[in-house]
Amino acid sequence: MLKKKNLTGLIAASLTTLLAACGSTPLPPDTGCGMPGGLCSPGASVTSGAPAAPADSAYTPPAPRSDSGVQTSPVELPPSADGSTPSAAVTPSGPTVRVALLLPLESQALAQPAEAVRAGFMAAYDQQRGNVTVNLVPTGDSSQAALDAYRMAAAENDIVVGPLARPAVAALATSGAVTKPTIALNHPQVAAALPSKMLVIGLSLEDEARQVADWAASEQPSGQALVLTGRATWQQRLSGAFSARWSELGRAQNTVELPNAGGYVDGNALADLRARLQSQPPQLVYAALDANSLRQVRSALGTSMPTYGTASVNPGRDPASIPPELVGVRILDLPWTVQADHPAVASYPSWSSGGQGLDLQRLYALGIDAYRIARELSLRPSGAFELDGATGRLSIDMGQGARAFRRVETGVVVRDAMPGADGAAVTGRVFEAVSTGQ
Repeated sequence: MLKKKNLTGLIAASLTTLLAACGSTPLPPDTGCGMPGGLCSPGASVTSGAPAAPADSAYTPPAPRSDSGVQTSPVELPPSADGSTPSAAVTPSGPTVRVALLLPLESQALAQPAEAVRAGFMAAYDQQRGNVTVNLVPTGDSSQAALDAYRMAAAENDIVVGPLARPAVAALATSGAVTKPTIALNHPQVAAALPSKMLVIGLSLEDEARQVADWAASEQPSGQALVLTGRATWQQRLSGAFSARWSELGRAQNTVELPNAGGYVDGNALADLRARLQSQPPQLVYAALDANSLRQVRSALGTSMPTYGTASVNPGRDPASIPPELVGVRILDLPWTVQADHPAVASYPSWSSGGQGLDLQRLYALGIDAYRIARELSLRPSGAFELDGATGRLSIDMGQGARAFRRVETGVVVRDAMPGADGAAVTGRVFEAVSTGQ
């Protein structure tokens, strides 16, 4: 049986809200956040020394500055095997662009998510250095520490990437301290307009749900949608965003909450739902559930009804981990996690998340795209451009007035694997990329 997606230890307290975006995308308990999409701070401020780097990481924590509590140091990549400097490190003619990467690497709760972003950022830097110099700025948990670090980073660099935690981004957005082009990695919950130099690129559960609504409407031009959800905050956010967009499109929907205990959907609730659908069958299902719950639902109700979901129903890239009940399900997720042959995925090195699942992988992809956006901003600070990124098709407009950013993620359908060219038997399931009409 497919086990319910669960992150353990500190990751369970913080990362699940990171990809779900608290206030924004994936993904700590007393913050009112839930699943993959936005990063929330832990309930209490906890700081420590910079974390030990994974064995396969080239990162060495920089030494602290003597004049402040902020650590800022250029990140140097190792030489080639023959001892020479990699050719990509040769600085071309023209001024050097200094990019600060501000991450909570000193936070016990957020160090792993921060390290995932850092690893992706440096993987992209390794491939496209140009005339860019990266300065790593580690911080702790508190928003004040992030603000202090930001002010110093902005004074010494041309572009700042960060912060990562939602409260820190919100504090920065309302501080009046944004003086340099700033690429925020999460969505702040602030009533006022964002600073003109701040571009927010965080992952967003709500954006995903709205895109799925548009996708489903394009494929199912009529009929009612059945929205299945649970009681978790992230599930309520997903179902709420889908339903709101579905109503904007002039479509009817009915929402059903399915209780879940210990990873099992309530059997009585499933029986009631099955009886209800026999008299009032919907045209399609939107599942604001995890993969394990959706498997149980389809096992009880059948698999013939068109079913849509976001990253939360992605069971993983291993064909052996995808249960047969999910065949036919349409999933919207990042190219990094569902489309391994995508050029923006295949061109970057894979990264081990230490068995922590796809949430850290999504942050690694966010780091890749954050560097690529920073590099483009160094070339056209007031222009508009598009990128085919590891997190989706990205559109950025840095013209006059409010900064505009849009991410269109990848739509896939779960299929049974086909036999190989030599006729050998193939078992398991695969993701087949399809058009979402966006």
